[in-house]
Amino acid sequence: MQVYGRSDRGRVRQNNQDAFMCGTLAENVLFSVVCDGMGGANGGNIASALAVKVIAARIVECYRENMSPESIHFMLESAIAAANIEVFDTATADPSLQGMGTTVVATVITGQQAVVAHIGDSRAYLITEDAITQITRDHSVVQQMIERGELTKEEARTHPNKHFITRALGVEENVESEIDILDVPENGKLLVCTDGLSNMIEETEMANILQTMTPGDAVEKLVVAANMAGGSDNITVSVFG
Repeated sequence: MQVYGRSDRGRVRQNNQDAFMCGTLAENVLFSVVCDGMGGANGGNIASALAVKVIAARIVECYRENMSPESIHFMLESAIAAANIEVFDTATADPSLQGMGTTVVATVITGQQAVVAHIGDSRAYLITEDAITQITRDHSVVQQMIERGELTKEEARTHPNKHFITRALGVEENVESEIDILDVPENGKLLVCTDGLSNMIEETEMANILQTMTPGDAVEKLVVAANMAGGSDNITVSVFG
């Protein structure tokens, strides 16, 4: 298994407030950190870049050979907590950055098991030969409305409040990440993305690209597809496969 990633400004935004890092920790052990910043022209850039830097550094520093999924769970939880403090303290020290924050999806795959930690509405999907399944649950206003039966998933895609998230890294002194542990089938792929992808193209199109292309080619094609659909936001994609 390998991991590939790409970030693109899109066709509308003047700058890219997304950030990501991915790489190899050991044989058959890969990681990815994807963030989508918020908080003004400068704040979003700073929040996402700082979060990626801190989380990735913690993962590389703390990973030990043959760590169990449960140990990786706690490692990711600790890395995200450390990044939250860094972003929050940076914003507190500079009035022009107050309120900045970022989504995050931090993933470690060891063998055929994935540990996925997330905050906000950036997502992780599992793609198999015949299905695509959203692994993460959006921390957003429209997701709450879906769960209350007030919106369908299709209606949420175009709802005026679709960008309002209910949880973000760095906005408050403490934040709780949500963590999933799952098996990745032998021929399966894991997609991590910001909403610049998931808001622009349907899950069926994502699945078709990932089921018919290599992970490296799929990363490029997904970004192109989001831009062809309008590219209204920054687009960041990471694919394990």
